[in-house]
This record gives sequence, C-alpha cells and structure tokens, in this order.
Amino acid sequence: QVQVVESGGGLVQAGVSLRLSCEVSGRTFSNTAVGWFRQSPGNEREFVAGITWSGGYRYYGDFVKGRFTISRDTTKNTVSLQMNNLQTEDTAVYYCAAGSSKFSRVAGEYDFWGQGTQVTVSS
Repeated sequence: QVQVVESGGGLVQAGVSLRLSCEVSGRTFSNTAVGWFRQSPGNEREFVAGITWSGGYRYYGDFVKGRFTISRDTTKNTVSLQMNNLQTEDTAVYYCAAGSSKFSRVAGEYDFWGQGTQVTVSS
C-alpha cells in the first residue's frame, strides 16, 4: 500500500512557474513509479510526467515540450513537478499517483491516487 499527498497548487498568472510536490509514504518497490496527471472540466485525465522510484528514470506527456520537469528525492520521499511558463490551458486539477507499471502513461495502471491540487492560470 502506498499513499500519496499533493501540495503546491494555486492561482498564478500566465508565464510564471509553479512547483507541485507529492509526498509518498508506505511501501515502495523497485518497480514503483510515481506519475502526475491532470484533469480539467469536461476532459479526460491526462498524463503529465512520471518517474521511476528506483533509478529515477523520467518520462513525459507529449504536450510538455520541456516546460515541466519531474524529480524525486528519496531521502524526503517526495516527487516534485516543476512547471515553467504556465499557460491558461494548464489550468486543471493535478493528481499524483503511484503504481507498479513503470513508464506507463495510462491512468488505469496507477493504483494509488491523491486527492489532487488545483492549478489555475490566469491570463
């Protein structure tokens, strides 16, 4: 069982940066991956970025195009999502999730989810 709790969302203006954090607790394994997803009203949950707990291999959604960076700190049991040059279309609830399918971009393959944190980008 893994628990994840997100923090760091808020209301920001377009063009600025924001850093989300996900606290990971419970039992992790060598094949554990932690991912960030986002969902805006009327849209499906979209993969943003993922990282393997062991090895720290990173993978991103196609739309990211270098604006976002995922990282992990195993000493603090946290996974962060640094988001730069935010745009209004980045407005969504951002979810942290953990699962055992490394490199997966599919929400259904992640087993443990946080409550989400709202990110709102104004123009």
